[in-house]
Order: sequence, then C-alpha cells, then structure tokens
Amino acid sequence: MFKIDLLALAEDELSESYDWYQEQQAGLGNRFYNEVNHYLTLLEENPYQFPIKYIEELRSASLTVFPFLIIYWIDEPNNIVFVTSVFHTSRNPRIF
Repeated sequence: MFKIDLLALAEDELSESYDWYQEQQAGLGNRFYNEVNHYLTLLEENPYQFPIKYIEELRSASLTVFPFLIIYWIDEPNNIVFVTSVFHTSRNPRIF
C-alpha cells in the first residue's frame, strides 16, 4: 500500500474546483471530491495502473465523470505517491 501526498498546488486546485462545483449546484462539489477520493484510493492500492504520460516519471489518471486528470509520480523506495496536480483538462497542459 502506498501513501498519498498531495502537493500544495494539487491541494489548491482540488479546493478551488470543489468550491466552483459547489457554487454551480449544491452537492456537486461533494460528488467531485468523492470521485477524486476514489481515484486516490486506487493510487494507494496500485499507482502503476495508470500510464506514464509526460516526462519520464509523471503519470496521469483520468477521472470518469469530471474532466480532470490526477498527475502524479511514484517514490518507489518510500512507497509514496506524490500528486502534483488535479488538472482540469481544458487547461494548457504545459502549465503544470
């Protein structure tokens, strides 16, 4: 089992997106958070199930319902998954 560590940028993106969805419709932010949390649980169990997408070590998990990617890398010796971004897919991918 791996430990999940959300970096500051990922925490900020998650919080801002949650707030935005809550403003759009009551409870929608909770649905968004629950989907992200589901994927974080999958990463805890097996972070290798999602492909390397960007530079050699960055992997990407695509959410099913919401248009977001969870960008992360794996610290194998310490069994830690560092989540670098919870990225809305309409953004420019060169930003992160």
